[in-house]
Amino acid sequence: MTQQYVAAIDQGTTSSRCIIFDRDGRIVSVGQREHRQIFPQPGWVEHDAAEIWDGVQQVVHEALEKGDITPDQLAAVGITNQRETTVVWDRETGEPVHNAIVWQDTRTDDLIRRLGGVVGQERFRERCGLPLATYFAGPKLRWLLDEVPGLRERAERGEVLFGTMDSWIIWKLTGQHITDVTNASRTMLMNLHTLQWDPEILDAIGIPAAVLPEIRSSAEVYGEATGFLAGVPVASALGDQHAALFGQTCFSPGEVKGTYGTGTFLVLNTGTEPVMSANGLLTTLGYKIGDQPAVYALEGAVAVTGSLVQWLRDNLGLIASAPEIETLALTVEDNGGCYIVPAFSGLFAPHWRSDARGVITGLTGYVNKGHLARAVLEASAWQTREVVDAMNTDSGIPLTSLKVDGGMTADNLLMQTLADVLDVEVVRPMVAETTCLGAAYAAGLAVGYWKDMESLRANWHKAAEWSPRMDPKVREREYRNWTKAVQRTLGWVEHDEQPQD
Repeated sequence: MTQQYVAAIDQGTTSSRCIIFDRDGRIVSVGQREHRQIFPQPGWVEHDAAEIWDGVQQVVHEALEKGDITPDQLAAVGITNQRETTVVWDRETGEPVHNAIVWQDTRTDDLIRRLGGVVGQERFRERCGLPLATYFAGPKLRWLLDEVPGLRERAERGEVLFGTMDSWIIWKLTGQHITDVTNASRTMLMNLHTLQWDPEILDAIGIPAAVLPEIRSSAEVYGEATGFLAGVPVASALGDQHAALFGQTCFSPGEVKGTYGTGTFLVLNTGTEPVMSANGLLTTLGYKIGDQPAVYALEGAVAVTGSLVQWLRDNLGLIASAPEIETLALTVEDNGGCYIVPAFSGLFAPHWRSDARGVITGLTGYVNKGHLARAVLEASAWQTREVVDAMNTDSGIPLTSLKVDGGMTADNLLMQTLADVLDVEVVRPMVAETTCLGAAYAAGLAVGYWKDMESLRANWHKAAEWSPRMDPKVREREYRNWTKAVQRTLGWVEHDEQPQD
């Protein structure tokens, strides 16, 4: 029998990738392609879903070609994706009716405040685990139904379909209109307890059920692919942060992973019962494997970390490539008294303030570009600290180590800064592409390629670790200064009074 592999399609915010893994969880080959970021207005972010589908096909071909692998050698393909990004397409033609509205997009800000009414952000939290915020997919769908001429009527007739990027790709591959519990949990429309669309929330937000995909587990065969992957089982879907939790083998309550990419996402496994946060975290699904009970999680989402490095490169021109930030930051001993809070689209966890905007504070004539570079890296660490403090309080389990993954973990100075700021060990695994690995693991489990979750744990190996070495007095002084800087971001955007919905 020829060698078998599992492929994972990772449809991310800035690019799409396909990674093919062997039975030991090792990377065999990779294909990757960026797609356009479309900014129609300040605060608006869109993607062309058709361009993304073209890119997905190209990266799968590229990965197969590089690995000298044929589709019939794939035991399964799994999907992981940028979450909350919202697509509506024509059921007959398969064409998107509008650009996808990306998770970072803030156009629904006024709608969110109208939906909150006198109750505010907490209106639906008990049912869906989420505060009312521009981040989530349900209000983005409502905006499209309101603003695209004739779309609401077409939706009610069942002529158009809604999905996050997992649904779009599964539909393109198999013709099935499906999502999994993790992605559904990021729409604000799914009931956390029933794992089904919540009729009361649909009615309140104004979403016709006819447009919604069927909710399934994260690891089961959804159908066989047609076209260029004909016959390959499509067998998993997990939102990117849930996939990273699974890829880091955080299978026990209390285990935490942090993914450092465009934004940063910390996810804590809380077991088979949802834990409602009192400290600004999101209650979400961790994963659901086939018929097994769903595993829940607490998540802290930070909107801007890696994209702050891109901003330093593209908008300010202080570095020519992202890796250069570490070299520039190492030209100075500290931040020179400078702090950067990148509230470009407001602040996410634990603040949830859409009225915030970014600030650079503490500027003096002494501050140079090295200090700015260090402040950029420290912004990722201090935002992580805020989330970890909230997790420790909500869970009652103090963090003792943090498993990290994502592109920013290649920056050793950032990893040391994280260990210093959190006062815990920071650990990077041998395979840092844990998002793709998690999707591959789930797909492999669904088809029996891997026997059980314990065999997945055996594949996890530590590549590097960092221990804290910052003086506690310095740590607390710097955190106080960071907190002062955060306060300066609040209330920047002034809202007109809006009628209640």
